[in-house]
Amino acid sequence: MVESSLHVIASKFSKRNYSLKKILMKASDLLVKALENEGVQYVFALPGEENLDILDSLSRSDIELVITRHEQAAGFMAATYGRLMEKTGVCMSTLGPGATNLVTAAAYAQLGGYPVLMLTGQKPIKKHKQGKFQVLNVVEMMSPLVKYSEQIKHGSLIPATIRQAFRDTEAERPGAVHLEIPEDIAKEDAEPQSYPVDTLSNTIADRESIDEAVDLIHKAKNPLILIGAGANRMNIYDHLTHLIDQTGIPFFTTQMGKGVVDERHALWMGTAAISEHDYVHAAIKKADLIINFGHDIVEKPPFFMHQGDSLKVIHIHHLPANIDEVYFPQCEIIGDIAYTVDQLTKKITSQDHWDFKDYAHIRQEFEKHLAKHANDKHYPIRPQRLVSDIRKALPYDGILALDNGMYKIWVARNFKAYHPATLLLDNALASMGAGLPSAIAAALVHPERKVIAMCGDGGFMMNSQELETAIRLGINLVVLVLRDNAYGMIKWKQQTEEFTDFGLDFGNPDFVSYANSFNARGHRIEQTEDFRNTLEQCLETEGVDVIDIPVDYSENVEFFKKDIEELTSSL
Repeated sequence: MVESSLHVIASKFSKRNYSLKKILMKASDLLVKALENEGVQYVFALPGEENLDILDSLSRSDIELVITRHEQAAGFMAATYGRLMEKTGVCMSTLGPGATNLVTAAAYAQLGGYPVLMLTGQKPIKKHKQGKFQVLNVVEMMSPLVKYSEQIKHGSLIPATIRQAFRDTEAERPGAVHLEIPEDIAKEDAEPQSYPVDTLSNTIADRESIDEAVDLIHKAKNPLILIGAGANRMNIYDHLTHLIDQTGIPFFTTQMGKGVVDERHALWMGTAAISEHDYVHAAIKKADLIINFGHDIVEKPPFFMHQGDSLKVIHIHHLPANIDEVYFPQCEIIGDIAYTVDQLTKKITSQDHWDFKDYAHIRQEFEKHLAKHANDKHYPIRPQRLVSDIRKALPYDGILALDNGMYKIWVARNFKAYHPATLLLDNALASMGAGLPSAIAAALVHPERKVIAMCGDGGFMMNSQELETAIRLGINLVVLVLRDNAYGMIKWKQQTEEFTDFGLDFGNPDFVSYANSFNARGHRIEQTEDFRNTLEQCLETEGVDVIDIPVDYSENVEFFKKDIEELTSSL
């Protein structure tokens, strides 16, 4: 009788254990399910042995694993995905050197305001036999660079941790979150859970702040609108265009605010590409009120405030201003920018005392200046001709992804962006090496669009190995390599500060042969007139093309200095 009872109890216990096992899931599978729940399309990665369980789980998922040739490139791609899609990009590396290689991309995403989740592996934390081999405190290393950094210590915590990470990466101001997943945690069984994906609503600005701003705008004589990087999110371009059309107030942009409003607009005054002494600065000097949509001081200031100046500034952003010695706005409207723009559009009426005559004159002279050198035949090609030809060849919604170098200044001031997020440049961290990976991500998420990567020879060689990634993915991409055989921007600074020409020249491979070795198509421009035709042909051809372009930076900013002096004297 006792034996029979024990048998029944044992049978029930066995069944209970069996049912418990049925509802458990391997933690790496749970991680991938959590990523699927968030709608993740790609994981950009260079995995190591500590990621093998996650890799195995991804093999059974619809999430596409994009293997890169360097972890930094994986981070840049994830950040660009976040920038273009306005939802979190995901990248992954192993421990130690894999994690340290993600550091620059973490800073790039955090300063640029791009939502990214960075996953790194780690040795088992409960028991391991390799001592401290490759072990660094990655959580602490990443902490100063991201919104937060933490280690997942139990598999059952994964769903909630991932849900919170996505909320935090995408909340204003967007940025990066780092999570470390030790190897033994990824292997363990965990209880599956799922959390609904919610959309965070933005706060709405208070009526008093909006009314205060309207009063300042109505009283101003020469108001001027500034569009910054924060306005390049949330799809507010229609709202801002309507405001500008209705009020007739001219506008200018920071480098990362380009394209929010079509820069063919008759009221576009230019882009603050250099710190001073450009056409746009002539307009800023005339302004008595700057209405700032979405700029923050992570970008170089497009103007400088001084105590006692008559210039007033209205700060319109999702977040309060970071007060700085050159930026201390007198009025702040904090909340959803699109809502604020709509409220201002309803309340602002055109004022008889507004005076935009000088702005119109400045814009007319600026347009003449842009046209003056657009067909320059000098060889090697000068930046003005280069930018003009690219703009003519690239469609309305085509994407130009820049690396960092001297050409970035010329593109920012001379290239008219017609549509949001079509000019991808970094004016926050301003890291070299980002151009090619960013263009690859852009071509991956927008295969229907034409995409150009624009790189200096220095920046290109920092991540040129990703040509193989582009070829393997089967994307269509044109890569421009601007060759001056030097770190051109630093060389220019060296020259302007009257240092001796020293230490910034280097040699290069034959870029045509180099491209061909990856099974891309290499081209070399032998005369300036050939560039646009070559570019247009490459844009219409499937696959990856690399164009080697000798470029002449010798005149740089001096090239338009005389024009600016003549304009200033005429105002």
